[in-house]
Amino acid sequence: MKSRFPIVELGSYIRQVSQRNRAETDIEVFSVTNSEGFTRSSDYFSKEVFSKDVSNYKVVNPGQFSYNPSRINVGSIDYLRHDRSVLVSPLYIVFEVQKDIYADYLQRYLKSDFGNAQIRANTEGAVRDSLKFKGLEKIKLPLPSLNDQIRIAHLLSKVEGLIAQRKQHLQQLDTLLNSIFLEMFGDPVRNEKGWRKQKLSDLLEDIESGKSPKCEARQADVEEWGVLKLGAITRCRFDEKENKALPKDIAPSLRDEVRAGDLLFSRKNTYDLVAACAYVFKTRPKLLMPDLIFRFSFKQNADVNPIFMWRLFVNDSQRKAIQSLAAGAAGSMPNISKGNLKTVSLALPPLHLQNQFSSIVMKIEAIKSRYQQSLTDLECLFSALSQNAFNGELDLTRVPMPKPSTQDATAVFQEDQTSMSATVVPTLPAINLPDTGNLLAALENSEARKTLITEWLEAYRTQLVDTPFSLQQFMELAQSRLADLNPDNDLVMGASDYEYMKTWVFEALAAGILKQVFDDAGNRIELKTALEHNPI
Repeated sequence: MKSRFPIVELGSYIRQVSQRNRAETDIEVFSVTNSEGFTRSSDYFSKEVFSKDVSNYKVVNPGQFSYNPSRINVGSIDYLRHDRSVLVSPLYIVFEVQKDIYADYLQRYLKSDFGNAQIRANTEGAVRDSLKFKGLEKIKLPLPSLNDQIRIAHLLSKVEGLIAQRKQHLQQLDTLLNSIFLEMFGDPVRNEKGWRKQKLSDLLEDIESGKSPKCEARQADVEEWGVLKLGAITRCRFDEKENKALPKDIAPSLRDEVRAGDLLFSRKNTYDLVAACAYVFKTRPKLLMPDLIFRFSFKQNADVNPIFMWRLFVNDSQRKAIQSLAAGAAGSMPNISKGNLKTVSLALPPLHLQNQFSSIVMKIEAIKSRYQQSLTDLECLFSALSQNAFNGELDLTRVPMPKPSTQDATAVFQEDQTSMSATVVPTLPAINLPDTGNLLAALENSEARKTLITEWLEAYRTQLVDTPFSLQQFMELAQSRLADLNPDNDLVMGASDYEYMKTWVFEALAAGILKQVFDDAGNRIELKTALEHNPI
């Protein structure tokens, strides 16, 4: 890619971590999903899918990244924003940023179109593409200054927040419709309101289906004929963009063209997606049904409103009842035949109530249409901003530095650990790390060393007064104090000690005994002690 920022290889700025849960500490198991990032495995899968023996699982500490090597291409990567360590599958790769990179900036770059192109270029595998750590190290990324990285991440997060808000509004409107349906008609399967029941076969003139010729692997242009993909109705909303171009040498079947007012139904898919139903409020011309999608044609005297029927079919209990009719050989996708579908018994309220509900649906759909257009506009804005940001084409001087948040402590750690030579280090007041009875035990095992570090961190914090808190300086003081107290021992504080210190800092921020402030003179975020609080 081209950028006004320096282009670097990621390998110079990251380090792979492979800390196993050998002590079998009681730590929760997480997965990394493409939409939610770090998510409890039990929440994501609704059941325990991980091994009972988690001693070989990898530990991810706050601020560290983890990704699924075979799913990073769809965005399954995240850094741990939690203040507690978690476990991930041994198949995951864990790494940490060592210097000069803001975690949220890196995360957004790797999930951008630019980053995804770099990921695809560095994957390997005979059966399934996988991004190993050595491939990750080869990824090239633009590297602005740390402050500009923070500005870029902050700007993109603001637009992402608006996108999330629009999606939430759309979901709330769907929830409202479901609530109105249940209030007016009750559960359609239990039929506690005693509506008359009729078989679908008695209401239908026909169940039509289209054809699935071999199409081109691209979306049809507006003036071209296209054939719908299952994705056009999978989410129970019609999406005309989910189509494939019909080759020009194949004549379209005009009978199969989709029209506004159609009620479409997916007869075949995975079990959780089969029996999706969508009402076509509007559509572009020249789109055809495939053979995996049915179109319901109702009798003129059937006393049914197609919009009501749509909401009836997508009601959870009614859809599950229909899904139970799906059949298929082992290893194949479940399929609902026309014959089985016609046997479905439906609770039908009077037509005037269906029409009343349909009017409500139309009003809510008009609101949703405006929200959807706003969402589309915001997504286009986000795409353009991302491209310009990583290309170095944004005027970042117009983007204010964000107020500090707990996540910003990661950037403080990175700058604190690696940029001391380029930063003016404030003069420390006289700091005394006290002698302690934990010293000898600390020389022998890591758990006792954590107790010693905790005592010294608190002593260091309370003696700083108005001087910024610096882990780098603390480590130097602690290492020097160890040498003073026991000159015959060559104990050196390492990466695990540093990780424990970082965890302590996150806890101290949460407890309010450390605070983050913005240093205007240095144009950077600093940690400072809050002496009025009790120690954690």
